Amino acid sequence: MKRLIYLIIALTMFVSCGNAETKKQTKKIKSNTVEVLYFHGKQRCITCVSIESLTKEVLEKDFKKELNNNKIVYKVIDITENEELADKYEVAWSSLILDKKGKTVNLTDMGFSYAKNQPDVFKAKLKDELYKILK
Repeated sequence: MKRLIYLIIALTMFVSCGNAETKKQTKKIKSNTVEVLYFHGKQRCITCVSIESLTKEVLEKDFKKELNNNKIVYKVIDITENEELADKYEVAWSSLILDKKGKTVNLTDMGFSYAKNQPDVFKAKLKDELYKILK
């Protein structure tokens, strides 16, 4: 009986802590902010790692001002730990999504086409899409 009570208390604390953090993160995003969302699973291929690192490189090099004033927010999201968010964007594996006010641009196919073997093409296309969505 004691084990059952401890289990219920532990589960209640675990669930309430998880939800509180999600709400805090959601409130911080402004309506005119572009969210750059990189979703991944526990295991990642070379291309998946390239997409993440090249995206970070582009943002830090070419969009530093936008990152600093929160016009762009970059999030690396583990799908297994954020299933609700993954479901919202209909993501089941590594994906790169831009979102501004609910308008989404899915760059996953482009990322897998260019990130590993043509990184300069990937970076140029990502920059173009970011400039478009920032307007």
